[in-house]
Amino acid sequence: MFTVVMMNNISQIFRYALWIIFAIALFANYVTWQKDYALVDALTQAAAEHPAANRLDAVPAIAASGTSASAPAQAAVSSSAPGSLGTVMQAFTGGDVHVRTDVLDLVLSLKGGTITQVDLPVYALVKGKLERVRLENHDSPDTLYVLQTGLTGPPGEDRPNQQATFSADKGEYTLAQGQDELRVPLHWSAGGVSVTKQYVFHRGSYAVDIEQTVDNQSAAAWSATPYAQILRNHVPVHSSMFNPNPERFAFNGPAIWDGGKYRKLKLSDEDDAHLSQEVTTGWIAALQHHFVTAVVPPKGVPFRFTMQAQGNEFALAASGPGTVVPAGGSASFPLTVFVGPKLQAQLATTGTQLQRVTDFGHLFFIAQPLFWALARVYDLTHNWGVAILVVTLLLKLVFYPLSEASGKSMAKMRELGPRIKNLQEQYKDDREKLGRATMELYTKEGANPVSGCLPMLVQMPVFFAFYWVLQESVEMRQAPFMGWLQDLSSPDPYFILPILMAAAMFVQQRLNPAPADPVQAKVMMFMPIGMSALFMFLPSGLVLYYVANTVLGIAQQWNINRRIHAAALAKKRN
Repeated sequence: MFTVVMMNNISQIFRYALWIIFAIALFANYVTWQKDYALVDALTQAAAEHPAANRLDAVPAIAASGTSASAPAQAAVSSSAPGSLGTVMQAFTGGDVHVRTDVLDLVLSLKGGTITQVDLPVYALVKGKLERVRLENHDSPDTLYVLQTGLTGPPGEDRPNQQATFSADKGEYTLAQGQDELRVPLHWSAGGVSVTKQYVFHRGSYAVDIEQTVDNQSAAAWSATPYAQILRNHVPVHSSMFNPNPERFAFNGPAIWDGGKYRKLKLSDEDDAHLSQEVTTGWIAALQHHFVTAVVPPKGVPFRFTMQAQGNEFALAASGPGTVVPAGGSASFPLTVFVGPKLQAQLATTGTQLQRVTDFGHLFFIAQPLFWALARVYDLTHNWGVAILVVTLLLKLVFYPLSEASGKSMAKMRELGPRIKNLQEQYKDDREKLGRATMELYTKEGANPVSGCLPMLVQMPVFFAFYWVLQESVEMRQAPFMGWLQDLSSPDPYFILPILMAAAMFVQQRLNPAPADPVQAKVMMFMPIGMSALFMFLPSGLVLYYVANTVLGIAQQWNINRRIHAAALAKKRN
């Protein structure tokens, strides 16, 4: 009997569960609001109590020493130590080389050949404004973000590391119209050894090849170890319930591919903050919403990945195996860096699983095919909003057999509504007999109260995967749909879609059997309003998907109800 009663009430239980989830979401928003508004005071107090933690020269970095991948780079905590951020800032006064391509506008410092500034001409910081997105930046200790590469060697010997002074053939390089490749060579020499660090840029690409070539014309062998490191002061993103910032919900910080697994590193985790791991065919990266800086060592070559972190600041490095260049010999040390938007097609061709920096979360195996389908439709329509509508329709077709069976059961339950009410009146004082009689009626008429919940349960992972696709895909950043919807990755500015969603959910409720409990029925009447309020702060592309999915569900359920009702009338006439 317990099973009968549970089956009879499972749809009501599921509805209550949805309401509870909504309440939890509101509570989480409230907690976030409390944290955000307390953040400024907390940071001010921390700065007053621990002023040394905010000093630029207190940030650890990877020192330019070590000769093999098995010897992890060491941290330096003094402004006078090689590799410390204090020394880095002093180094950037030695002269710059300005490089412009069709997609990159960057600055190379002749001190270390370091990438100290990157602007993205194609990406506006705010839609409609002139200011471009800037990644690497050395102008302020609070926003320090640089990419260093070089060769190290035995302590005390000159090497072309981030402290060395390079020379350039000229101060500006521009990728000319019709030119597909631009090479920018930087030169260093000492004791008969000359090194050319050549940056190779490609039209339309955010991947930059770096080739360090050693020509040893000295009388002795010369050892070198290639390395690259990302130094960043990661400033937490401020957001609140009433001023939502999409960047708050994206992962910001260091990440690696360790040859078999994608790992997001936590600066507060002791193991991650002192990472030291040998990796073959991997990469390191600094992530932020929609954009990334990554270092991709050559495939099949073992590199040691290390990280030093303090507070919000980190130094993430990749150090390769040591190589001895004989007298009169030469050697080359290639690697690739990626600086720009998380364009999945470019990321996938730059490094193994580098597209994982577009962080789709645990449902990436669903999100990636969804994005692939959206991208294919976009190639035809050139409108991401239309692509969302088309893919929603395709998903509805995929789930059609399941939702058709569920819809028929729900329609039959709707037709049985008057008879169930009669049973409730007949057995109002005996819940056991009511449960048994109700289940007998369901069985006789082929209605199943559980089946109405199944399509929603099955589609929930797709819904969440769609959320991460719209939240994380830079392709949809500032992408217009129509009229007032000019950025599908941001909330609807006029809340029109959430209002339409509430209306559609209300109509959908009217097509389904009403809950037997009057109190529950009243609670469910408020569900569209509550869900609409929650969706006001989500990407408008996601709300567009939900509205389209609900409207298609209404059309399908209306058609099913019509057919089931006609069949019921025909049965009565016979």
